[in-house]
Amino acid sequence: MSNSQTIAVFDSGLGGISVLQELIRLMPEENYLYFGDSANAPYGVRPTEEVLQLTMRHIAFLLSRQAKAIVLACNTATSAAVEALRRRYPQTPIIGMEPALKPAINKLHGRIVVMATEMTLREKKFAALLDRFRAEAEIIPLPASGIVAFVEEGITSGEQLDAYLEQLLAPYRNRKVDGIVLGCTHFPFVKERIAQALGYPIEFFDGAEGTARETQRQLQQRQLTNSDESTGAITFLNSSDDPQIIQRCHKLLRA
Repeated sequence: MSNSQTIAVFDSGLGGISVLQELIRLMPEENYLYFGDSANAPYGVRPTEEVLQLTMRHIAFLLSRQAKAIVLACNTATSAAVEALRRRYPQTPIIGMEPALKPAINKLHGRIVVMATEMTLREKKFAALLDRFRAEAEIIPLPASGIVAFVEEGITSGEQLDAYLEQLLAPYRNRKVDGIVLGCTHFPFVKERIAQALGYPIEFFDGAEGTARETQRQLQQRQLTNSDESTGAITFLNSSDDPQIIQRCHKLLRA
């Protein structure tokens, strides 16, 4: 395997670009192949078995493109498939995500909302996190899959999004929370609108930076880092035949 081969970044759609941003910031010399399954988004409302099969199929495709590492830039896909993928491809670094509840707990000990998709919140991976930290803070799971549809359409502001968020977050405007964990990679693109809907300053936590650091650590451990000091290439692929999808990818990457 050549060290110049790509790091493949996979998401159910466009949200994982928030993780790609952190990967590029940390390792600009690497080459990246981003694949979004927008034809089947959102994953968060699908049965676990269906998400597992979709993820397994797309990761097999990315490995056929000679990816040297896989980043599951999707909390839902991680919950459904990361263990099966690591069993099937033990020689390949496969880095997943989980809601950044631990950093939030370490900094805050009050009321913490975890915004994520329905599937992420119902899976055993999140249940284990909840059991681990429930004695240290009041943790409030909040399904918010509707945000995914907005970001997939390239909508990160506007009246429709604001109306959705205001209704979703209405219970927390008066009964304030101390922090919000963004447990879906689509959500960081609208965090300013989330803060506006709440009407007070709020601290956000997401797993993108930690996932990027773990990817770097695993590449270093396996001596797979790219030694070329020039800026790497970024390629976008998507399962949707919508001609605007790739344009949205580039726009979100610059956001």
